[in-house]
Amino acid sequence: MNKNIPAFLISTLSFVMLSCNSSTSSNANENEVKTDSIYPPVETNPANTSYKPFQEGQTRAPGIKTISDFTFSIVTEQLESPWGMALLPDGRLLITEKAGTIRILSNEGTLSNKINNLPKVDPEGQGGLLGITIDPNFASNRMIYWVFVEPTPEGNHTAVAKGKLSEDETLIENAEVIYRATPTYKGKLHYGGRIIFDKKGNLLVTTGERSDIETRPQAQDLNSALGKIIRITTEGKPAEGNPFVNTAGAKPEIYTYGHRNIQGIAIHPITGDIWETEFGPRGGDELNRIEAGKNYGWPVITYGLEYSGKEIGTPPIQVQEGMEQPVYYWDPVLSPSGLMFYTSDEMPEWKNSLFIGGLSSTHIARIVIKDNKVVGEERILDKEGQRFRDVIQGKNGEIFAISDAGRLYKINKK
Repeated sequence: MNKNIPAFLISTLSFVMLSCNSSTSSNANENEVKTDSIYPPVETNPANTSYKPFQEGQTRAPGIKTISDFTFSIVTEQLESPWGMALLPDGRLLITEKAGTIRILSNEGTLSNKINNLPKVDPEGQGGLLGITIDPNFASNRMIYWVFVEPTPEGNHTAVAKGKLSEDETLIENAEVIYRATPTYKGKLHYGGRIIFDKKGNLLVTTGERSDIETRPQAQDLNSALGKIIRITTEGKPAEGNPFVNTAGAKPEIYTYGHRNIQGIAIHPITGDIWETEFGPRGGDELNRIEAGKNYGWPVITYGLEYSGKEIGTPPIQVQEGMEQPVYYWDPVLSPSGLMFYTSDEMPEWKNSLFIGGLSSTHIARIVIKDNKVVGEERILDKEGQRFRDVIQGKNGEIFAISDAGRLYKINKK
């Protein structure tokens, strides 16, 4: 049965219901939404396709605007192609640079010298040193974990390494590679690259399907680590309880599959749900709520086109039984990279909002989620003209954002 439904119109009543809820939610799954008027969707450009969303609210949600005054400043412009950030217990930031070094940003805004002694990276194309996180027990063990593109004579692949930050913070001690997302491939695109800890102390690692027509089908292949979310221990072993540990022919480290190129992953502070953002092709960037063992569809279903404008699939389909629909998608694209949930009381109306760094869209998207649906979207720092690669919440409720041009922004209450 064809599950596509006719196009829908969002009525004025819908805007009122979605945009004007200014009270604190009594449901733990809901976010506060505070607006002083009704706003149309922030996207006004025509879509790349005429595809119809499968469900109401799946794209072009009502616009929202932050009521509270906030400001921003440029902390530094001296970073070199920064990619990922991690917050240290004392409020300082660890920042990866694509060429293969790590910097520390002090609370006063000073950058450290480059921290070296990491495994060699392949920085070509979309490769390099990518996402980073710290051990939950960093204060006592000083362990950090990072994702990088590892070169080999046969090509390259996404890899995960760990090591100890030296007491003098000048190098990484005993760095070792604990996981490699195979197969290795000769290419320069779609490595994924984010890494976070889940609630059980395991690592969630995102990979890409390496972009090319020949590798795309591996996103659907359970014997390949391409186009997946991987769940491993801090030793690089498959985590206990993974959905495919007893599936013949499947890699036991796989948590979900059918992804294109995930550069954002975060855990909702209230529900504990995992959310991710991934790049679509020309249109069809996705926001997904992640459930173990689920298939997220790429390259079988998509709301986008090839960059050439050619349709994907013959005929192109957006819905198929057994494949998850995105909670939300963008057309034209956001180019979503790092993301975070805001948890501080410093800006109450932002609490539990999702913040996403936009690359080609050159803004930070603030997304409000209610009952696992997007009910509001706002654009922040959209006048800066920057490709925002990652966002992270600071110790005092500020938001830090890095851009490909080497800037680090601080956004905070005025």
